[in-house]
Amino acid sequence: MPIAIAPAAIPRPRRESQFGLMWRRFRRHKLAVVSLWVAGLFYLVALLAEFLAPVEPSAYSARFTYAPPQGLHFLHHSEDGSWQFGPYVYGYKTEIDPVALRRTFVIDEALRLPVSFLVESKPYSLMGFIPMSVKLMGVENPRDPFYILGADRLGRDMLSRLIHGTRISLSIGVAGVTLSLFFGIVIGGFAGYYGGWFDSAVMRVIEFIRSMPTIPLWLGLAAAMPKDWTALQTYFAITIILSLIGWTELARVVRGRFLSLRTEDFVTAAQLDGASDWRIITRHMVPSFMSHIIAAATLAIPGMILAETALSFLGLGLQAPIVSWGTLLQDAQNIRTLATAPWLLAPGLCVVVVILAMNFFGDGLRDAADPHGR
Repeated sequence: MPIAIAPAAIPRPRRESQFGLMWRRFRRHKLAVVSLWVAGLFYLVALLAEFLAPVEPSAYSARFTYAPPQGLHFLHHSEDGSWQFGPYVYGYKTEIDPVALRRTFVIDEALRLPVSFLVESKPYSLMGFIPMSVKLMGVENPRDPFYILGADRLGRDMLSRLIHGTRISLSIGVAGVTLSLFFGIVIGGFAGYYGGWFDSAVMRVIEFIRSMPTIPLWLGLAAAMPKDWTALQTYFAITIILSLIGWTELARVVRGRFLSLRTEDFVTAAQLDGASDWRIITRHMVPSFMSHIIAAATLAIPGMILAETALSFLGLGLQAPIVSWGTLLQDAQNIRTLATAPWLLAPGLCVVVVILAMNFFGDGLRDAADPHGR
């Protein structure tokens, strides 16, 4: 005799959203997860730049030009031979190079300078609107040298300048991709949805922009910028320029997806239901492949960061007093300088780490968003 099963006893299938499925597949990509943490750490540093930087990026001391990195230490031998825990840095002593007859700084391990955390500082605004007067770390005596990553040619702290440069370089990548995302979705979406002469005109414009060599284009745009612009105006101009150049690839992707989706049944049903074209595009078509858009935007951020770094390094982008990775690398153009101060290449190392992390993170998102992947 068959046993009747109550409807309540039958387990319902588990429902999961598109982004839930994407996140579950993304977590299997270990390298992408690690890259997400690395990229998130850099953006956290950019967010808390004023708090993490020991001093202001423009603060200088002519006494410590090209001072070598001191390094941060935590354990040391006491006079009785036991180990003691406490953060400190070694001081400097000066020596005269017998060949070049110039003053050089040497780490003096006999002089320990204690380092404190959450030290008092001059009042500042965190992120521009939160008043604070505490820094993450600093030496007990403000007159003592504190250069964990060394100093540049003017005696400015490289760690502080690197932290503040992280905010500028990474924010340009996010702002540029946001504008590119807007232009790409709007222009590419309408071109793929309507087709016809508008689609042909958009594709010709995209082909024309992509065929132009970037370096001469940047040279011309840099020459067209007024010389009396402020640093903030130059920052926004560089962001808009990068966006106007970088929207073409995303527009081609969106156009191709719209061409394949406009004949789907759910689009036809929305049209028969009387939905407007704007509602069909924004409420039905774009959300259906939003995961692919997110992956494409993530992969576009490294290109924006590299473009800004290259422009500033060549003197075509951001200029002093703005601090970015590109402007910091301008001091590393001289081989003679690098021979005596190799720590000036620290911004280049940050560029490499962030670009690799964003690329691996974007690859993981792309694989997770692929419905045909395993």
